[in-house]
Amino acid sequence: MTRIASHRGGTLNFGDSTPTGFRATAALPLEEVEFDIHPSRDGAIMVHHDATLDRTTDSSGALIDRTEAEIRAASINYGVDEHPISLAELCGIYKDSAVTFRCEFKPDQNGMPYAGFVPKAIEELSRHGMLERTGFSSFMVANLEEIARHTSRPFLWLVSPPVQKQLGIKAMIELAQAHRIPEIGLNIDHTDAATMEQITKAGLDFGCWAAHSEAQITKALSLGVKVFTTDRPLLAIEVRKSFHKEAAA
Repeated sequence: MTRIASHRGGTLNFGDSTPTGFRATAALPLEEVEFDIHPSRDGAIMVHHDATLDRTTDSSGALIDRTEAEIRAASINYGVDEHPISLAELCGIYKDSAVTFRCEFKPDQNGMPYAGFVPKAIEELSRHGMLERTGFSSFMVANLEEIARHTSRPFLWLVSPPVQKQLGIKAMIELAQAHRIPEIGLNIDHTDAATMEQITKAGLDFGCWAAHSEAQITKALSLGVKVFTTDRPLLAIEVRKSFHKEAAA
């Protein structure tokens, strides 16, 4: 069955990377929670999508330039008294949940990987007993190589539409194979059955991201992708339920 990953804890249902969204997702009948991490100035690992606080909170500045306390003091937009949390706290929320982690390593505010951050995050997940329930992702091949050096846990390459267009599917597959990347994730609006077949025939797993509408979710289910991320996990659960009911009729 195609897996559902609640993107940032279900942004369109619960707000962007909010504690409420993560707690709600932990109790939902889906498979994964997707989240992004960044380091703070004083060494904490914080769960937040952007490298800066500017776009999604009432604060500003790069997380790497802010202390954990300063990041926690930021209020997340469109939430009710919601503030960014640490990776340690997220591990606590999911300790007894059947939902697994999909942890994305983002670049810093300059578009570069954080030096030495990948092994530190892996160590934190291991310390809280969540590493064996975690898969990793990144748009950056350098991050994926670093992940592979420090853990045998699965990981996938998220490919943006501009990179997909620039490389083409054949070169994209060759690059993945050259770097021993086992899975590729494409934007749902930039893929089709032929693309999926080409990738899976090459021995790679295939998933999609940004499946937020009913039409996009249905497309992912019809293709039979391994997993898709969605900002609307509540809708995705209902659409998947109806999809399988109709398929069984």
